[in-house]
Amino acid sequence: MIKRKLGKSDMEITIVGLGTWAIGGSGYSHSWGAQDDEQSIETIKQAINLGINWVDTAPAYGLGHSEKIVGTAVKQCKEKPFIFTKLGKSWDEKGVLGDGLSGKTVRQETQQSLMRLGVNRIDLMQIHWPRPDNEVEPAWLEMVKLVDEGIIRAIGVSNFNIDQLQRIKKIRLPDSIQPPYCLFRREIEKEILPWCKENNVGVICYSPMYYGLLAEKFDSERISKMGKDDWRRKLPELTTKHSIYCKFFDEFKKIADSLNMTTGQLSISWVLANPVVTGAIVGARKPDQIKETVSDCSFRISPETKRKIDYLLDEYPELTKDR
Repeated sequence: MIKRKLGKSDMEITIVGLGTWAIGGSGYSHSWGAQDDEQSIETIKQAINLGINWVDTAPAYGLGHSEKIVGTAVKQCKEKPFIFTKLGKSWDEKGVLGDGLSGKTVRQETQQSLMRLGVNRIDLMQIHWPRPDNEVEPAWLEMVKLVDEGIIRAIGVSNFNIDQLQRIKKIRLPDSIQPPYCLFRREIEKEILPWCKENNVGVICYSPMYYGLLAEKFDSERISKMGKDDWRRKLPELTTKHSIYCKFFDEFKKIADSLNMTTGQLSISWVLANPVVTGAIVGARKPDQIKETVSDCSFRISPETKRKIDYLLDEYPELTKDR
């Protein structure tokens, strides 16, 4: 698989990484529903066997459970992937996630992640959300100290705006930024991507398949099979914009079929076609899912195909506005 240098770090990462939000399981807000832990472990091992060399996780995914599963799986792998995680989210006894970024807790959160993952150093630590805003600089300063101490290899941010990026740049330029980017979420094209290009900051995009809705068609039957605690039930594409989404998906699938690609592969390829993007985070919960997504796919599309997809998006402005 093609590799690209992650910003100014010393890491060469594959253009696709494994995302582990869903394998966090149930019992907390923003859950994807119950998961099979053994299947999750096999999925991570399968991803590494297929050539993927980085795994993205976070304490917020299952209230630490995702990190534990990643750590268990990696111990069983001969080839060790880069491990990317995050900090700055907290939760209460009911599993309700909230904003918890604090310069005072960065070191403690890092130690907790190291223990759950079972490693001595974290390859990339990221601020999950920059909230509260007044804690951005204190948290970033402490993360820089952890890099200097060798506890963290590289540092990045997620979901930051331009103002916040400019502020932390005065302390230290981030090695990477992790924003949402897919056919339905293109906000970063205006300011974030140009800034990353100018400053040589790596870009690892999350949800290139829009939480799975671009990997398969979520018609009424598919929605009925979703777990009752699957947070995606609230997405507008599955509620107020469902009929529009279904029409778009049918047209998008025709393009994918003409290229002998799955819709998931085409969605990822569209994201990676942007030259500023370093890699895409691809979620999977079963070994067959990641195998289907990665196998026999170069993730390259022609400029003509990208234009065809962009023209199709223009016909469905309801799916991209108000983001």
